Amino acid sequence: MGKGYKSIETKYYEERAAFFDELGKLDRRAFLRVAGISAGIAAGMGLVTPQSFQLVRVAEAQGSKQRFSFAYISDTHLYKKELNDRFVRSILRAVDDVNALDPQPDFVLFGGDLAQLGQAEELKLGAEILKAVKAPVKMMVGEHDWFLDMGEKWRELFGAPTYSFDHKGVHFVVLNSILEKDFWTERGYTPMERMKVVAGLDNAIQSRFEVGAEQRKWLEQDLAKVDKKTPVIVFSHSPLYKYYRPWNFWTDDADEVQALLRPFQQVTVIHGHTHQVLTNRIGNIDFHGMLSTAWPWPYAPEGLPSLTVQMNRPDPFSNFDGMGNGRIDVLEAGAVDKLYRLWDRAPMNVRASYLASNGKKDAPPRPKLPSY
Repeated sequence: MGKGYKSIETKYYEERAAFFDELGKLDRRAFLRVAGISAGIAAGMGLVTPQSFQLVRVAEAQGSKQRFSFAYISDTHLYKKELNDRFVRSILRAVDDVNALDPQPDFVLFGGDLAQLGQAEELKLGAEILKAVKAPVKMMVGEHDWFLDMGEKWRELFGAPTYSFDHKGVHFVVLNSILEKDFWTERGYTPMERMKVVAGLDNAIQSRFEVGAEQRKWLEQDLAKVDKKTPVIVFSHSPLYKYYRPWNFWTDDADEVQALLRPFQQVTVIHGHTHQVLTNRIGNIDFHGMLSTAWPWPYAPEGLPSLTVQMNRPDPFSNFDGMGNGRIDVLEAGAVDKLYRLWDRAPMNVRASYLASNGKKDAPPRPKLPSY
């Protein structure tokens, strides 16, 4: 065996070490180097299937004037780098997708669950990677980011989890929708025990998610300053309706939050958490779920909103199937056209006209394979 021979494993670990070394000093220039290393390793492991497509300006196709667009990246579930680097490579792919958009979005929404177990190293790793996004980033918290230290590190890195802002005639609200009633103090749980219970989702120990009375009061006061004709877009991690309680695809006080939004002519809620294409309409409110960059969730056995056109069953042998990121075009009327940029598949559009017509117009194509 020659002196210069290196096994596949040795080469992989050397490249992995270089990858994380560059990640520690990430800037725009370093991102290109890191993304190159990531793509090389992923291709060598058979994890990347080439795909290219042209972004469709569905707002123009409909003849509706477009105000602006924003992109999203969501549910990255980063572990400490010693444990898992696959999810790191997925968020890098999403950042690369968003940075390649032309024209660039006005901003990028991060939809929550940056970390897997809320640890400082996980959150800091995610914050470093998101610095490479060209457009401004708006952050939203998820339960995996919160319940280890009850948001202490999140606030230090990203500020308050609840806030609002106005942009080009639209009022945006960011909520912390993953609060829970205290199940841990009486049981004497450690912070990590509490975190792991919440991360489990499908157990009888934790309560269901909620926005909570204090935040609902804040929302009421915030919306009191907004004209009822102004379009409102709300970002929440959990869906602001009741989808499937056993998996905590659920917000207990969703009805109360919806009541605060009911006086407005046009309301859209964009949520993460469910890791799937998900579409709903309740009264004046359109709901769109976001894709994950970590893994796809199966659809729940009941409670699926009738307007949801399910994405095809993910291929278990394809690392990126059923995952992705996306773009949202905000139309002049305040409704949105939602582009799901599914990796390794054709994109999927859910148009504002589809929701406004309760599914009678512009329906997305039905899946060819049954979903889970």
